[in-house]
Amino acid sequence: MKTKLLLLYIAGLLAVCPVGGNLMAQTATQPDVLKNDTVSHKLIHRLGLDVRPSYVTPTNDFFDGDNMHQQRIRQALSVHLKYAFQFDKNSSLGRLYPHAYQGIGVSYNTFFCPSELGNPIAVYAFQGSRIAQLSPRLSFDYEWNFGASFGWKKYDRTYNPQNEVIGSKINAYINLGFFLNWQLNSQWSLTAGMDFTHYSNGNTHYPNSGVNPIGGRVGIVRTFGDGVTTVQGFKSLSIKPYISYDLVVYGATRKRGFVDGYDVCLVPGSFGIVGLNFNPMYNFNKYFRAGVSVDAQYDESANIKDYRVEESSSSDVKFHRPPFHKQFAVGLSVRGELVMPIFSINAGIGRNLICSGDDTEGFYQILALKTSITPRLFLHVGYQLSKFKNPNNLMLGFGYRFYKKRYYKRFNTSSAALCPLYFFE
Repeated sequence: MKTKLLLLYIAGLLAVCPVGGNLMAQTATQPDVLKNDTVSHKLIHRLGLDVRPSYVTPTNDFFDGDNMHQQRIRQALSVHLKYAFQFDKNSSLGRLYPHAYQGIGVSYNTFFCPSELGNPIAVYAFQGSRIAQLSPRLSFDYEWNFGASFGWKKYDRTYNPQNEVIGSKINAYINLGFFLNWQLNSQWSLTAGMDFTHYSNGNTHYPNSGVNPIGGRVGIVRTFGDGVTTVQGFKSLSIKPYISYDLVVYGATRKRGFVDGYDVCLVPGSFGIVGLNFNPMYNFNKYFRAGVSVDAQYDESANIKDYRVEESSSSDVKFHRPPFHKQFAVGLSVRGELVMPIFSINAGIGRNLICSGDDTEGFYQILALKTSITPRLFLHVGYQLSKFKNPNNLMLGFGYRFYKKRYYKRFNTSSAALCPLYFFE
């Protein structure tokens, strides 16, 4: 039950990925919008294979040899099979984002310690694009992966007592890679670069030290159809700057533990979290928007460590419920957002202004993935840290974007001069 909400949102994200491409393409190419545009709406398909050897950073003494085998755990390896699609270069989204691709992938992961960590399988959505063109055939690209990993060997007091890293069989999978992309021809390309991965359950189970491999990646990609057709009359497409307003409602559950002297004390049960974000954003261009956000959150586990029942024993720990003002906080954060087809990545740093107690005071950090369901409605999957180091909670919810009708600018290349033409969405 404790991971069902996370799995539900990850399943929704994976489902929206291939479907969302069609929805967004249809929305952007309605006849009244692009009635004079002769475009093809065929998708460009990609199949990829990645091999990613990694170094495991020691987030816990478990990785330094405090395990059943009394050996350091430093190596990891993952093999990835991926399907992706690109929008046809002659479609409106293809001209807005000519190098972007998105899709779904599956990976086999090993840490060469199956008895204590397992060999998890990850299923994820991903998106990538070009950062810089280095030569006609060589580019510098990025790619992120987000999904769930299954098959972990979790902490067990009897059978796996030294694994103080993983507290659940299912964990979130987050990955970011930067790499060189060498285009061999119109159908084949090779990739090589750096890779950063994080596995965590978002404090839905205890323990949750997380697993963080850092390493390299090499891969090969086969493209089916390069979309090399000619757009009649038009060359490029861009958007005019505008202001939008995102309203996000989210919830989650979490476990709570704290250090009592030299011992770690786990608070019994799970605790609910609800929150609201109102985020005005200035859209500078088709790739980036930034602004501020008013963030309100209620966490029924916040500051509970200060309300322990003194007469309770270590084997029967009890707590009083803190008052509402100790568990509710309102903050202000600065946000930036990378905008791509279907997906947007939102990151922010903020500070609580209305709060009380050590758990809610100070700075917090947010990283969120927004998956478009319609042009205005989106799925929100986020994670919050506190004080730049402490994992706080998941942020699973929905958002709605308010904005006035915006217009795009495209250039007519059929005439001698480039004439800007405008149309509304």
